Amino acid sequence: MSFPNSSSRTRKHKLILSGVVVPLVILLVIVLLVVLIPGRKKSPTSEGLEWKGKGTDEYFHEIILGRCYNYIATINSELRDTDCLKIWKLLQNAFMYKDPCSVTEEDYKPLMEFARHPIPCNKSLFWSKTNDLVHRYTKANRDFLTLEDTLLGYIADGISWCGKPSSPGVNYKSCPKWTECENNPSTIYWKMASKMFAEAACGTVQVMLNGSTEADAFRSNSIFGSIEIFNLNPDKVSKVHIWLMHDIDRPQSESCTGHSVAKLKEILESRRISVSCEDNYRPVQLLQCTNNPNHNTCRICS
Repeated sequence: MSFPNSSSRTRKHKLILSGVVVPLVILLVIVLLVVLIPGRKKSPTSEGLEWKGKGTDEYFHEIILGRCYNYIATINSELRDTDCLKIWKLLQNAFMYKDPCSVTEEDYKPLMEFARHPIPCNKSLFWSKTNDLVHRYTKANRDFLTLEDTLLGYIADGISWCGKPSSPGVNYKSCPKWTECENNPSTIYWKMASKMFAEAACGTVQVMLNGSTEADAFRSNSIFGSIEIFNLNPDKVSKVHIWLMHDIDRPQSESCTGHSVAKLKEILESRRISVSCEDNYRPVQLLQCTNNPNHNTCRICS
């Protein structure tokens, strides 16, 4: 029997050693790369991610159902046969247990179709930067309807909601703002509802703008400027009447002859819709006077 010499044994030891050490070194390098590479960020779908916006309102379920029942019972009795439980189910199906930055129009489509209802001609009132004033006016004068006076607008006005993939499927701590991700539940909802409200308008429609803001009275990046005016149907809408309101106790930054109003007129006229503009529509101005009755403007009889 022959025995291997020392050099042969050394070569075998080296081969065995390299077969064990090399894979370990490669594995160690991979682990270090995964752990130590800088710049790795949390995915937007991360369960622990905190958003900048307000979380889902407490008792969100009860608020939606309560508003729905109140709307069909006391605000628009023509919708008294509407199934509010179905509206809630369609809403929760649209956002619950979902990444709050991945909501789509398809998610909300069943709800929008089910809850839509006709808007009488000459009653549609759009607005931008006049939230408080315009809704004070529609509460005092039921001749006009804003989006928030429709069923879809009424049930969701002023509240926040979003989902998350894990239980309970709703994020009560924080929700994304539009600046964090555009496809969040609230933004998609209001864009779709605004589009549908504009499509339903007919006859003469009104829009209340703010002529006392530092920014332009008409802004092309607003919901009204980017969605609603482009979804008015020229075959149904004959005219847009602009109410350019100024705060009684603040300077006037723009009037009906201002550059942004001129831009709005140009857009509407290019779509074959006629336009008129009135500074300080008197019925709305008188409503402003309830808070400032001694102002000179409020003492003048028209």
